[in-house]
Amino acid sequence: QVRLVESGGGLVPPGGSLRLSCVASGSPCIIINTMGWYRQAPGKERELVATTTRLSTNYTDSVKGRFTISRDNAKSTVYLQMNSLKPEDTATYYCNGNLWTPNLGSVDYWGQGRQVTVSS
Repeated sequence: QVRLVESGGGLVPPGGSLRLSCVASGSPCIIINTMGWYRQAPGKERELVATTTRLSTNYTDSVKGRFTISRDNAKSTVYLQMNSLKPEDTATYYCNGNLWTPNLGSVDYWGQGRQVTVSS
């Protein structure tokens, strides 16, 4: 069964840094079409943070210049490096991937979510 497993996150003071990782597993052959990170703060809708395709990366305006998304295709992994964190970045972060496998073709998957809290 293909799944996305996230790690990283935690509590950091304002201005600090954290890194999130998301590994796709469950198939001997996984091709990443698109992977990205979303976040959801209490009482707010889930929003897109950053995405990466084979050709490009995209960021929501509020994180441009502070967050960097990257991918390691050989490891079926995507990372989100978060620098200069602000209290408003506090949220649960979710990994999302559109992955191709031989058995299922291209399917959307979600990770379980990781908490990021920015507070002094």
